Amino acid sequence: MADDIQAKLRRYKTAPFDSRFPNQNQTKNCWQNYLDFHRCQKAMAAKGADAGPCQWYYRVYKSLCPTSWVS
Repeated sequence: MADDIQAKLRRYKTAPFDSRFPNQNQTKNCWQNYLDFHRCQKAMAAKGADAGPCQWYYRVYKSLCPTSWVS
């Protein structure tokens, strides 16, 4: 399973379509991925596990959110 995640991370280009956010305005999608990233990091830290899979959320919100919001 970890190999599948690593393979997906290597092939990652941009944020995939998310059916929860079908409209052109992707602000909510940006915010949701930002929250998911931080929740994932917190959960992995609590388990003592590697937070590598959380990087997917980081890449998605970084590609969706305006640069001024990310910095």
